[in-house]
Amino acid sequence: MLRKVLIANRGEIALRVIRTCQEMGIQTVAVYSTADRDSLPVRFADEAVCIGPAPSAKSYLHIPSIIAAAEVTGADAIHPGYGFLAENADFARTCADHDLTFIGPRPETISSMGDKSVAKETMQAAGVPVVPGSDGAVADVAEGLAAARDAGFPVMIKASAGGGGKGMRMARDEAEFEKLFVAASNEAQAAFGDGRIYIEKFVEEPRHVEIQLLGDGTGNVIHFGERECSIQRRHQKLLEEAPSPVVDEDLRQRMGQAAMAGAEAVKYAGAGTVEFLVDKNRDFYFMEMNTRIQVEHPVTEEVTDTDLIGWQLRVAAGETFDSGARALHGHSIECRINAEDPFRNFAPSPGTITGFHSPKGRGVRCDTHVFGGYTIPPHYDSLIAKLIVKDDTREKAIAKMQRALDEFIVEGVKTTVPFHQQLLRDERFRAGDFDTKFLERFELEKEG
Repeated sequence: MLRKVLIANRGEIALRVIRTCQEMGIQTVAVYSTADRDSLPVRFADEAVCIGPAPSAKSYLHIPSIIAAAEVTGADAIHPGYGFLAENADFARTCADHDLTFIGPRPETISSMGDKSVAKETMQAAGVPVVPGSDGAVADVAEGLAAARDAGFPVMIKASAGGGGKGMRMARDEAEFEKLFVAASNEAQAAFGDGRIYIEKFVEEPRHVEIQLLGDGTGNVIHFGERECSIQRRHQKLLEEAPSPVVDEDLRQRMGQAAMAGAEAVKYAGAGTVEFLVDKNRDFYFMEMNTRIQVEHPVTEEVTDTDLIGWQLRVAAGETFDSGARALHGHSIECRINAEDPFRNFAPSPGTITGFHSPKGRGVRCDTHVFGGYTIPPHYDSLIAKLIVKDDTREKAIAKMQRALDEFIVEGVKTTVPFHQQLLRDERFRAGDFDTKFLERFELEKEG
């Protein structure tokens, strides 16, 4: 087993990893920027090291400082959490070069799955259904247009190294294709330093459904069922649930087997997620693979009674297992509570929390790093808590989440709690009748 783990992250995921490590008898090291000096991960870790000033580029993204912190504290492994360096192949290689166990997949796996066109080719070779489109990145506008004609308009123009909606455009016809292609390529170059583009057919009425995987690095893979992630704004998820209201056991097994085949082909190690688009006919297509733990992993933990962080640590320590699937029990929903004002177009709302009370009760879980008196720094993601509920059915889980949201008190800053309260009252959501464009049709009622 690992002896001492440095968590190269902050906020609720750093605290989440610290808790599991402590339960497993593993010592922990928190790293922090000057803006996070008084944070709970710093308080509860066995050791803590300041790695730089508030800007991420000078702290949580500064690899030399993180490696130095690991060496000075005698850590033998690094958990990257999600975001920051979690999917940075160079960071994983640097860890290996310094005899530090990177708690995640191999650098080459991160590289191949991080390149959208390479990932698509890899999955296609493994027999995973993919959206019709170009065979990898296209050389120029002309080649892209030819691929678009073959796939059939409308098409999505996507950055090979993209994510979070950057470098992505939808072209409805040939007339607008060239202009949108150039815009997507320029945005991708600015955001990722890589302007390569690939083409995919636009999937009508798509739902975003992902399969949680765990690989032991030898070719064995377990899948833990699916998560429904279609409630999203600007390609950022706001609510997730497991299982999906549109996935039956047959579709679950087919998607699970496809995801496992892709992961087995690259001898995947650790926790990962294969994301699919499911169309209105319930056909599914590979979208991308995330080579890290996901923000929404708790809903899978709840319906499979699994500690996914614990499994990450065990795999990193060399534990193996047989391939298979975990059975799902009940229904779980997660609401992301962000420090944003939903009535001002979700504008960020940093500041000091003057009052805080998290919901309690059977089947209610709140993963958070904030407390009364905590000052939310303006430098990082606005997520301040993840509210998770579990019950026997989706209907009961919705009712439980409504009760929990009513109990949630955050004073001093605006949060997305009112948005979630209105969303859960919406009859279309309650009926499971939504897709990734749902929030474009959802009208938020004014306060009061």
